[in-house]
Parts: sequence; C-alpha cells; structure tokens
Amino acid sequence: MTIMLEIPDSVVLAMRLPRKEQSRQLKTELALSLYAQGILSFGKACELAETTKIEFGILLGKRNIPRQYDEQDLQDDLAYASR
Repeated sequence: MTIMLEIPDSVVLAMRLPRKEQSRQLKTELALSLYAQGILSFGKACELAETTKIEFGILLGKRNIPRQYDEQDLQDDLAYASR
C-alpha cells in the first residue's frame, strides 16, 4: 500500500528547499514526527526517512528527540545477541 500525499502548490512554492530535496526532506520530517509521537518504530522511521539507523539516531539527537527503548526492547536485544 502506498499513500500519496497532496500538498498545495502554494505550500510547495513557499518551501525554502531546493526542489530536488523536497520529497526526501518531507519524508524525513514525517518520520521524525511519527517516531517522536510513538506512531512509528525506530526501524520503520529509518525506512521512511530513507536513512541508516546511525543517521536517524544522529537526527534524533540533533532534534533532542529521545530514543524510545523500553524493557521489552532490551529483552529482545539480549535474546538476539545471545543466539
């Protein structure tokens, strides 16, 4: 499933971004916002932003967005590491 988002021409023209960067920047902003709200997981936010986990982590740090990492995430990571 793909979602096409319509943005009015007046808004597109008002964006202070080079045309070539608009799509990627909007995806990144959406990914950061959805991750910060707990709507997307870290991995899916990376996928939406089309970045590596390291790059996305750096973006989170620059925006002061805390990583969402709970006890279950720790248990999953420990179980994976012990395989």
